[in-house]
Amino acid sequence: MRRGQGAARASVLQFTNCRLLRGGTLLREDLWVREGRVLDPEKLFFDERRLADKQKDCGGCILAPGFIDVQINGGFGVDFSQATEDVGSGVALVARKILSHGVTAFCPTLVTSPPEVYHKVLPQIPVKRGGPHGAGVIGVHLEGPFISRQKRGAHPEAYVRSFEANAFHDVLATYGSLDNVCILTLAPELGRSHEVIQELTARGIRVSLGHSVADLRTAEDAMQSGATFITHLFNAMLPFHHRDPGIVGLLTSDQVPPGRHIFYGMIADGIHTNPAALRIAHRAHPQGLVLVTDAIPALGLGNGRHTLGQQVVEVDGLSAYVAGTKTLCGSIAPMDVCVRHFLQTTGCSVESALESASLHPAQLLGLEKHKGTLDFGADADSPVQPPTLVWLPAWSTSLGLSVPTSWRWGWGCDMAPRPHCCLPPDFVVLDDALHVQATYISGELVWQAEMARQ
Repeated sequence: MRRGQGAARASVLQFTNCRLLRGGTLLREDLWVREGRVLDPEKLFFDERRLADKQKDCGGCILAPGFIDVQINGGFGVDFSQATEDVGSGVALVARKILSHGVTAFCPTLVTSPPEVYHKVLPQIPVKRGGPHGAGVIGVHLEGPFISRQKRGAHPEAYVRSFEANAFHDVLATYGSLDNVCILTLAPELGRSHEVIQELTARGIRVSLGHSVADLRTAEDAMQSGATFITHLFNAMLPFHHRDPGIVGLLTSDQVPPGRHIFYGMIADGIHTNPAALRIAHRAHPQGLVLVTDAIPALGLGNGRHTLGQQVVEVDGLSAYVAGTKTLCGSIAPMDVCVRHFLQTTGCSVESALESASLHPAQLLGLEKHKGTLDFGADADSPVQPPTLVWLPAWSTSLGLSVPTSWRWGWGCDMAPRPHCCLPPDFVVLDDALHVQATYISGELVWQAEMARQ
């Protein structure tokens, strides 16, 4: 049986009495899903003569694309930067727990660590589709160790590094395999950073600028080399100055290459960023704002001592600090809380708040055809484009290094995602106050508030 015939016979589920976020607008429309694919009801009726097999009354709730968290360090006692023997079980626990926050996909984030931690942890965090077991893993976000010592924040100074003479070889030696990596944060003022940025982006890895003392010119040069993201804007970077706005100035820079878009992460937890700063960033460049939690292992726990990589963290109320200091150390706010705080603080539209946690991170990662959208035809099973050969430095094999297959065969020159990024559309059901009522992955219910209360 051909796939098309099988799909046509599969059950069609219709979500009714809802407001659907589509095209930047909340529409009074139903959502039709079959085998994880969003259907056009007109084509379903006229081409296939089909109606829904099942209907689900949403009680007037909002249906929005599932949230995507591209910077989360752990949670519920799990520390992604701890080199345990079973990292995968910890990732699975976090993946399951964040379904209640409306998160359907995430990037486990590793903070600055010694090389042996990366070598042990990274192979244990494979890309994984979401489902009843938990949110999908899109890829790892490596935050450090190639950052500024002056702006290291909560990152341990002992493991902060600069690039050596053979810069990309240094990257490989530090991390080991980059097969499961999708974002890498670095400081662009470091010597040889531009060749590293070019190497990474050629392999489909998004480069983010952060923990940096870079001026605007240096940041613009990095952007022109391929960087497209800013890690937790305003935090761990030079403050805005009217003569040299630093990395913050990228939000309104006129040096952005044609076709290139700049995105920036914002921690809207009420602690990391003043409400006025949130409003300034949003009004300057609303299309690039990506809400992140920057959540630490203390997420979901209480006050007391916890870890973040090689550091001890103290949580007091809503704030987390490196033990014995007043250095902020990540957040303990879940994504849905960040969405609500962002909406209330900025006065933006509901649509804008929701897209900052869904569409924008999907666009950053090049996943907007499959995630962050409820457009017709968003399809989990779209064929992946054939591989195209990319240049690979001769030294990578002559030095006996293990070169991942995904590096030998890239996925186009336009920074298109690698094949593991072909993922299904997911969505979250929210009430008027944007509290999560249910979470769906590929049209399948994976978490429900009503059941959780029982």
